[in-house]
Amino acid sequence: MAKYTLDRIATGFGLLEGPVWHPKLGVLAADVLDGGVYAFNPGKAPGLVIPHRRGIGGMALHENGGLIVGGRNIAFKRLPPAADAPTVTLLDNTAVPGIVGFNDLTVDPEGRILVGSLGFVAMEGDNGRTGFLHRIELDGSSKVLSDGIRLTNGLGFSPDGKRLYHSDSRNHVIRVYDVAGDTLSPWRPFARIETGIPDGLAVAEDGRVWVALAHGDAVAVFTPDGREVERIAVPVPMVTSVCFAGADLRQLTIVSGARGAPEDVKGCVFVTAVDVPGLPRPKARVRIPA
Repeated sequence: MAKYTLDRIATGFGLLEGPVWHPKLGVLAADVLDGGVYAFNPGKAPGLVIPHRRGIGGMALHENGGLIVGGRNIAFKRLPPAADAPTVTLLDNTAVPGIVGFNDLTVDPEGRILVGSLGFVAMEGDNGRTGFLHRIELDGSSKVLSDGIRLTNGLGFSPDGKRLYHSDSRNHVIRVYDVAGDTLSPWRPFARIETGIPDGLAVAEDGRVWVALAHGDAVAVFTPDGREVERIAVPVPMVTSVCFAGADLRQLTIVSGARGAPEDVKGCVFVTAVDVPGLPRPKARVRIPA
């Protein structure tokens, strides 16, 4: 079992989510509670990249240099030096009756966006409504691929693109779907989590799935057949998401929330070196309306 040394590079945030590696800016992550998207780099103070917007649970880079963000809608945001440009909505929360917004997301090899929707505001309690898994097509249209998700979270593809992993936090399960062209199979359990709640996830080059365990003080690592083989202890309980970063994608970045953490720490960012690099995440190619 590998040894991991966590280096804490930022503190003082409300609830960090949606980390994504940007080759020029560093790791971008959003503060769900206090708002804003920040760039994090070891040895540097966090830099505000997009101000104000709250509720972002997932992000992805777009091929034209901008950023796809979740929240009450799925939207396109320009990055500096044009970060103050108007937000462009790609998928609104009125697209499917009963949903209130969107959480984590990923991009498939074709550049389409896959994102989970929410039947309730996670911070305001569970009303029993479930959400869906959506795909935004290259032309901007969208379709529902799966349903019955109690609290949608991390999404990621296997190295060969033939599997999609998906955290359903309130059901304490990581789903897996088989991918065949434009279709997904009905989901089946990939792994059930006994301690902690499956949150954001990332997939490595060897096919292992790295999963943040909210309220679990850890990141769990699963083989492609769903066996947990490692659990990396994190010194705060609300571990929300992970991403692979750095030029060689061998720097695991772990983000967290303030709940249960010391007041002088709150939500923070950790980095640690890993032996196997993460998979490069495709950039979105969805059409951005003028």
